[in-house]
Amino acid sequence: MPKIIRLISILAVCGLWGMARPVSAQALIPHTLQLDQKKLEQQGLSLAQEAAQLGQFRQFELALPRARLASQLAPKNDKVWFLLGSLFVQKKELDRAIDSFKKAQSLNPRKADVLFALGSAHFQQKKYKEAVAYYQRGLKVKPNDAEGLFDLGNGYYMLGRFSDAIAQYNKSVSNDQKFWPSINNIGLIMYEKGDANGAIKKWQSAVAIEKNAAEPLLALAVAFNKKGDRQKAISMGKNALDIDMRYANPDFLKENLWGKRLLKDAKRFLELPPIQNIVEQKGNTVGAN
Repeated sequence: MPKIIRLISILAVCGLWGMARPVSAQALIPHTLQLDQKKLEQQGLSLAQEAAQLGQFRQFELALPRARLASQLAPKNDKVWFLLGSLFVQKKELDRAIDSFKKAQSLNPRKADVLFALGSAHFQQKKYKEAVAYYQRGLKVKPNDAEGLFDLGNGYYMLGRFSDAIAQYNKSVSNDQKFWPSINNIGLIMYEKGDANGAIKKWQSAVAIEKNAAEPLLALAVAFNKKGDRQKAISMGKNALDIDMRYANPDFLKENLWGKRLLKDAKRFLELPPIQNIVEQKGNTVGAN
């Protein structure tokens, strides 16, 4: 990529300019290299664009160094820092992600997406109080953001503030009636509180919105299996795992905020021979590929 080659050449010249020169008869005053800051910034933005495109294809190893260099060439651009932070999140380098997001925030304090991203990074660090604080700040800027309200609900959920969580999930749905993840998570809370029938209704509503949503499908399978309707449970479970095999992993379910009661029942369901057969077949297919 010519732009990067030219950029490296410029930086190399800068680095070598201070090296000692051979002694000459007359002392020379070295000229300073005049850099065109606007051009460097444009090159930085071009690199950021390349990094964003690579990130879309999950080529993070190639995207990250471009984004880092872009942040050096365009240090006053909050979008570049936001991009860098997002790539660090993908690499699970959360402290670096937070530093980048804070830099973006310092440049654009009222950017809601940056505040939500800071909340998400702290949430992944299990710092739920800090996450909630950032989500709340983001919602002051964008009060009707369905995803931000959902994130705040998740923060309250992890703090054990179930009523507050449900209130935020309901606000999320009132702003976007098709935002099924909030409906799904209300079901998670209901199940933990012992209201299996209420949870089933919520998960059915989520599936009615998005028929290929694996999580509420599997949750329904687990709930129906617990109620003794094994045939319906197995059918739904097969559909869920056909969509996304990750839901056969209890650790993945825990990451998706499944509570102790639902996890216990899920493990029993996943141990059923017909479900185990699917897991083994899918595993062999993945291995063959």
